[in-house]
Amino acid sequence: YGGMGLDFSYNIAVAEELGNIHCGGIPMAIGVQAGMATPALTRFGSHELKKQFLVPTIAGDFVACLGISEAGAGSDVANIKTTAVRKGDEYVINGGKMWITSGTQADWMCLLANTSEGPPHRNKSLICLPMNLPGVHVARKIDKLGMRSSDTAQIFFEDVRVPCKNLIGEEGKGFTYQMLQFQEERLWGVATALTPLETIIQETIDYTRQREVFGQPVLHNQTVHFRLAELATEVELLRSLLHRAVALYVEGNDVTKFASMAKLKAGRLTREVTDSCLQFWGGMGFTSEVLVSRFYRDLRLMSIGGGTDETMLSIICKYMEILPRQ
Repeated sequence: YGGMGLDFSYNIAVAEELGNIHCGGIPMAIGVQAGMATPALTRFGSHELKKQFLVPTIAGDFVACLGISEAGAGSDVANIKTTAVRKGDEYVINGGKMWITSGTQADWMCLLANTSEGPPHRNKSLICLPMNLPGVHVARKIDKLGMRSSDTAQIFFEDVRVPCKNLIGEEGKGFTYQMLQFQEERLWGVATALTPLETIIQETIDYTRQREVFGQPVLHNQTVHFRLAELATEVELLRSLLHRAVALYVEGNDVTKFASMAKLKAGRLTREVTDSCLQFWGGMGFTSEVLVSRFYRDLRLMSIGGGTDETMLSIICKYMEILPRQ
């Protein structure tokens, strides 16, 4: 279908390298295309569906987006309300999606919708939805704190008719397919954060070395250089966890627990590194002239997008068998 046929570790190598881009929005948009909207189609889609949607997406002729979150269901995926009702050889889709990355320019959406009245984990399906169909309304581009180079949309569906052949895999398996997609999405997100964190730490070292306060470089204060050493150590630990998870995933293992741990740690660490380093820049850190303030805004999304820190903790607890049963 036009791809290189490489294993997932190459995605992570690319994601780490994209961290050299001095904003979060571009790696995120590429990640949506390569590791969030397309894995389920690649794994479970029909040959015809792959020819129609995957080939032009890999070629870069189509922009893809992922339609999961809704105004009332973000990390709580099971609670989505969008419906796709089968009528003849078509699905009729009604509802809406929120916080959709690349949503204002996407050619198609990997849409998660309820296709039956059954239990919430077994009534959902993934559907390839062309965004130029009648009834698809891109309501607005959302104004965001960070990731400002990436468009994020609110989208409504009003009696949108999609051929049933656009179903990815089996009906009712959408939740399961999406959980598999989330593994790759979360690992990608972690990988894109590593290089920015190293960059922020190094730029802070360079700045505090030349910036003098009370007759000595800021870096010479023990609280500063000890803190930077701690943060650099944490980044290396995160990299090791990521690489372990990826190695296990490439071997065919379920790495949901490790991916969730890495995502949780990345979210916490990006906040810690950007906040600590911004403090050491003093007043300059509060300006838009320096990279640390941009990453302070951009990387804040790591604890929210693709599942919140709290959702990651719940997943980890579930795998540890310490989550209370309802």
